Amino acid sequence: MGGRARRRFDLPEADAFTAEYWRAAAEGRLLVRRCRAEGCGAAHHYPREFCPHCWSEDVVWEEASGHATLYTWSVVHRNDLPPFGERVPYVAAVVELAEGPRMMTEIVECDPGALRVGRKLRVAFRTVGDGADGGEGIAVPVFRPV
Repeated sequence: MGGRARRRFDLPEADAFTAEYWRAAAEGRLLVRRCRAEGCGAAHHYPREFCPHCWSEDVVWEEASGHATLYTWSVVHRNDLPPFGERVPYVAAVVELAEGPRMMTEIVECDPGALRVGRKLRVAFRTVGDGADGGEGIAVPVFRPV
């Protein structure tokens, strides 16, 4: 590609609203959003500026326990988007956080044959990006068996 950097598809787009989430991830902490509206109190993920359950804008960041259970998964054997092709096979999954919301993630350090719905998991963090663009790598949450 003549010295041009290849576009990566595993780098999240951090912005002013999600900056706190990404700072916490870099410290090894997983955050969710929690509604403070009377009668609601639901946690949600992906981060939004309002509660998707009651539409209240009275939501705050809250540190999650990092515990989850496996809801569903798929073993990816082919992915042509950089850098995923270098990682195949890998396990793409949806986990249910102990706080209630579900999130898309990757299961690591586990033979796919050992996965079962309801399997107990714990968050870990993978640093993606190499700082080649002048920025630092970004820590993204992945999960491994307890």
